[in-house]
Amino acid sequence: MAIPFDDPAWESLTGPHAHFAEGFGQVLRYQVDVAPFFALPPEPDEGVWADVAALAGPGATVTVHTALPVPDGWEILGRIAGVRLVDVALEAAEDPEAVLLGPDDVPEMLDLVERTKPGPFRKRTIELGTYLGIRRGGELIAMAGERLRPPGWTEISAVCTDPAYRGQGLATRLVRAVAAGIRARGERPMMHAAATNTPAIRLYRSIGFEVVPRPDFVSVRVPGSL
Repeated sequence: MAIPFDDPAWESLTGPHAHFAEGFGQVLRYQVDVAPFFALPPEPDEGVWADVAALAGPGATVTVHTALPVPDGWEILGRIAGVRLVDVALEAAEDPEAVLLGPDDVPEMLDLVERTKPGPFRKRTIELGTYLGIRRGGELIAMAGERLRPPGWTEISAVCTDPAYRGQGLATRLVRAVAAGIRARGERPMMHAAATNTPAIRLYRSIGFEVVPRPDFVSVRVPGSL
């Protein structure tokens, strides 16, 4: 399946999420309390690393999609393999138990993320899109929401369930509910997962997502002095 974007962070920051962007030279990133993602242009030159260093700061850890060689003196922390999943047959549907989460819910959302580790989530991540949750006894026990938005697409992210409530299908219900809102805007849902997270990949494929190629990312540490 052909996907009309390569780096969804770049496409988001130069498109629907431009108001969250900070930049230096060739490089963009999300405001630090919104999301940790950096993005390089589709055809950066070798000077892009100086721009990364200037934007990130000495000693910072940065994860970017690029095939450019990492300069001498930069520590390569790892190569990150993942998969992209796109909606091909998802049954999107609103959920009567799902509630809209807002700024007052952020402390509980951060606590749930800390306990379940679905991926990066910061105090202003909620501003990137719609976040839905399920509560039991007043406690937030599951959530999912919208993150990256390359034009025409929206990433479903922060899908997590309190360990005490897993196995009840809450994550699937919330993915379907978030997808319903995305579809209502005329956009198409997508997701990302670590290549090693085979249970999640298997689940998302079973409900109508298809795996498509996604470039690997490199995680590097900016030298302490340049």
